[in-house]
Amino acid sequence: MTRTPDHRYPVGTVQALLDGEHVTAPTRAALQARLTDPPAAQPDMLGNRVGLLAAVCARLVPQSGSAPVDVAGMLHARLATGVGDGWRYADLPPDPLAWRRGLEGIGETAQAMFDGDFTGLTAGDQDAVLHAVQAGSPAGEIWRELPAARFFETLLAAVVETYYAHPLAQEDIGYAGMADAPGWQVIGLGEREAREPAGIVA
Repeated sequence: MTRTPDHRYPVGTVQALLDGEHVTAPTRAALQARLTDPPAAQPDMLGNRVGLLAAVCARLVPQSGSAPVDVAGMLHARLATGVGDGWRYADLPPDPLAWRRGLEGIGETAQAMFDGDFTGLTAGDQDAVLHAVQAGSPAGEIWRELPAARFFETLLAAVVETYYAHPLAQEDIGYAGMADAPGWQVIGLGEREAREPAGIVA
C-alpha cells in the first residue's frame, strides 16, 4: 500500500531548519548524522538476510519520498554496534540471534505459503506472510523455537522507530518538532509558529 500523506514539507525543509538557529546543537548533530548513509555493518550481523530485511521494511513502512530512507541499513548498523534500548523480551534470544533467526523464519514462511523467496513475492503475498507471523502461528520450523508474534512486535517497533527518527521521514510527514530551541508559544488548533513551514497538499 502506498502511503500518501495529507501534507508534507517541500524538499529541503528539514535541512533548512537544521541549518538555522531554532535547532539545538545536540539535536542538529544527531539528525545530521542520520542524513548520511549508514556505515557498513562491521561485523556483518545479518549476512545474506539484509535484502530480506529491506523487503520487509518496504512493506512495514512504504515510502513515497524521492530519497528513500535506508531503514534496513540503519538497523543492520545498529545491530553491529550493539546499540539498542537496553532491554529485550525474556522469551527472545539476544538481538543479533533473534534478528537472524526471525528473518530466516520469515523466509521459511514465504516458502511454505507461496513456494518462493519473500523478496520475489508480490506485495500482497508479502503482506500475507507478515500477517501470518504477526498472528503468531506461521508455518516454518524456526517458529517452534522463536515466538513469532513477539519477534514481529520487536521488528515492527524497530522499523517504525528507525524510519520516523530520520529527518527525511519527518520532512515527508510535515514534522518540525526538532526546531524546538525557542519553545512553542503558538499552540492553537491549526496555528503555526513563524518558523514552521507550511505543508503542501500531497
